[in-house]
Amino acid sequence: MRLASYIREGRSSYGVIVEKGILDLPRHGLGSFLTLRAALEADALRTIPPEVFRRSPDFPLEEVELLPPIPNPDKILCVGVNYHAHLEEMGRSETSHPTLFTRFANTQVGHGQSLVVPRVSSELDFEGELAVVIGKRARHVPRGKALDYVAGFACYHDGSVRDWQRHTSQFTAGKNFLQTGGFGPFLVTRDEVPDPTALTLTLTLNGVEMQRTTTDLMIFNIPTLIEYITTFTELVPGDVIATGTPSGVGSKRSPPIFMKAGDVAEVEISGVGLLRNSVTAEA
Repeated sequence: MRLASYIREGRSSYGVIVEKGILDLPRHGLGSFLTLRAALEADALRTIPPEVFRRSPDFPLEEVELLPPIPNPDKILCVGVNYHAHLEEMGRSETSHPTLFTRFANTQVGHGQSLVVPRVSSELDFEGELAVVIGKRARHVPRGKALDYVAGFACYHDGSVRDWQRHTSQFTAGKNFLQTGGFGPFLVTRDEVPDPTALTLTLTLNGVEMQRTTTDLMIFNIPTLIEYITTFTELVPGDVIATGTPSGVGSKRSPPIFMKAGDVAEVEISGVGLLRNSVTAEA
């Protein structure tokens, strides 16, 4: 399934993408769950009768404003320097454990919405990533069972305000400006992505390819990340793990390339989708 959260005529909801449109799931048996996160937490998606997916869409996809697939996650955990080539271009040494930082939910925008260059910086950098969305509560999960806890995958754009990121050794400030991260367009369920290590990820800026990798090149793969994270915290349905960006970021180019108003950035992952965001300046 491809699942989306969205706003239509001032009402927020979620649904499943079908041919020629979208089925609003609260209208088709999930009315007790107001958000996709709530439906995941109740394991309600598996209760949808198969005949629902043969119904005509409630409305065309063009009539909705897409939100991040999970607009209200309890946690967003991001992995830094998780590809060898990116590690080298950033001049960092390999570590024995993943480098983690957090994002806040209000830093994210959905497909078709604008990333915002903050007024205090001109160094909004691009970072295409694969996002993992958790489907059930997870604590002390061994890596051999980790994928059983995954609801699905999405494209992620972990926009980074580089000068603020360099203020200290901690990434928090540079990663949490409002509306600097893209997430979407859909949550693609795990059954649609049988091998998350066999995906191709690209990021283009104004149609020019800036980043390309395959996800088998991660230093810490998804099961390793879930095992490590659930050792120190509990993951809950709807939590997001952004698994890291490959090499090619703008700050390490000569001359540097940063996103500016009028640009269009696209993150595409095979089997997962294409996330497109325009860029605007903070008012």
